[in-house]
Amino acid sequence: MSKPDQDVDGILLELGQFGRYQLQIYCLIFLPILFSGVYNSQYIFAAADLQYRCKVPECESSPPQFPTNGWGAWALPEDGGRCQRLQPVGSGCNVDSFHPTITVSCDQWVYKSNDSIVAEFDLACQDWKRTLVGTIHSAGIFVSLPLTAYISDTFGRRVAFIVTAVSPAVAGLARSFANNYILYLSLEFLDAIVGAGVYTTGFVLALELVGIKKRVLGGNLISCTFAVGQAVVAVVAWATPYWRTMTRIIYAPSLLFILYYFVIEESVRWLLSKGKKKEAARIIFKAAAINKRKLSPETIKQLTEETPEPSKQTNDPTPAHSANEKSSIMLQVLKSKVLMSRTCICSFWWMSVTFIYYGLSINSVSLAGNSYVNYILTSLIEIPGYCLSIVTLDRFGRKRSIITAFFLCGISLVVLPFVPLSLLWLQTSLNLFAKLCISMVFSSIYVYTGELYPTGLRHRMMAACSMVGRIGQIIAPQTPLLMLYMESLPYLLFGMMAGCSGLLMLLTPETLSLSLPDTIQQAEGIGSTSSKKDRPVPTS
Repeated sequence: MSKPDQDVDGILLELGQFGRYQLQIYCLIFLPILFSGVYNSQYIFAAADLQYRCKVPECESSPPQFPTNGWGAWALPEDGGRCQRLQPVGSGCNVDSFHPTITVSCDQWVYKSNDSIVAEFDLACQDWKRTLVGTIHSAGIFVSLPLTAYISDTFGRRVAFIVTAVSPAVAGLARSFANNYILYLSLEFLDAIVGAGVYTTGFVLALELVGIKKRVLGGNLISCTFAVGQAVVAVVAWATPYWRTMTRIIYAPSLLFILYYFVIEESVRWLLSKGKKKEAARIIFKAAAINKRKLSPETIKQLTEETPEPSKQTNDPTPAHSANEKSSIMLQVLKSKVLMSRTCICSFWWMSVTFIYYGLSINSVSLAGNSYVNYILTSLIEIPGYCLSIVTLDRFGRKRSIITAFFLCGISLVVLPFVPLSLLWLQTSLNLFAKLCISMVFSSIYVYTGELYPTGLRHRMMAACSMVGRIGQIIAPQTPLLMLYMESLPYLLFGMMAGCSGLLMLLTPETLSLSLPDTIQQAEGIGSTSSKKDRPVPTS
């Protein structure tokens, strides 16, 4: 990839770091990002647990009704007969027709509703099949990340964004017609593969539009939009609880994103990196006109003059040199005990954060009270968490802010299971506070992780930590199964992970106000006396 000879940040400064043109593009990006939040959590309601009981042919009315009208007292065990029923010992449906203590496994069930796939595909007493849907979705995201990154870097942010915005509509609508569990699961996996990358692509496209001083604001606007999308799916599921109807309602609008082909522009940075100066210049001049800004003569000259192409016959050793240099840097990292231990610690952070973040979202519907309201509140509480990360990281430092958030999250989660059901408001408050803290950590470790590695490896090391982090996201949907053994176990596990991550952060250096490291030696020396001398001098 060729390096652009234009100062893109300087050009964005002339255009206005967040002018009317950037605002228009951001508004277009917000919609697919919002739907990404919807698609990322729809399975929580489509595969939600239902109330059901064993079918007792000797006593059932036609059609079977979920309330037993009294006969359940002698035909079903005390737990309600979810997976076991009392053994028949005679004919009819009376007290003497069933054994008072001996139970047998059910082979048929009666469901209170058919709102989720549990009733549709008869998944009663097979909770692992229900929770597997979320794990398969997360596995699809794991596959989607490198695939989408390749498309984005090779064919452009615009192409990747439109493809990943439209494709989920096809997979999602097809899934709404699935007539068996295996087909449903396969389409869930496909949906995540083709659509999960819209968030990362939109994030990159949005940040490459704005100036340096507006990147934090731009990134948090994207994150907040995703959080709103997660709340929207709960509202839709509340209004239309039947999973097929809900799925069609939330996926059909994405077909309209094909119109983005005519309205959204490619990233100027990507175009210049590919040597497409003419197309980049057209977009820059358009943005300047919309923002009502006048470009300097020097910038106009840079954009309009032809850049001579290097002779193909020139013996340019740069590519081979570059490849050898990258290989050498990676080898130095593998040999560096400091950076390898730092990578292990960072990977654990990422795995803990995704595990807790998605685990809290998934388990919020199991809390006492209205499951839809719980999920809406759990999603929207992320927004103040993102805002807190902006305020605290530069004021109190990276380590102090993130460690405090980890510990507060862990304490809240460990205390939560011991709060009595009579104090429902306190249970909900602790859950929301924990989600706020982990959301703050999620946005903060993006910044902190990048500051711990040298420039040549920063992107790759962050990607490696993020990929390991997806293991936590894959495991998180299985945590409701832990409630079968101990209702408080998921929250105790979340709290322990948060506490361990906070303690491990004590082993990494503070990076506040330090220059970004460019070499292995500088990265290893972060936090030392010599590195502190590299702090930039504040300017008025």
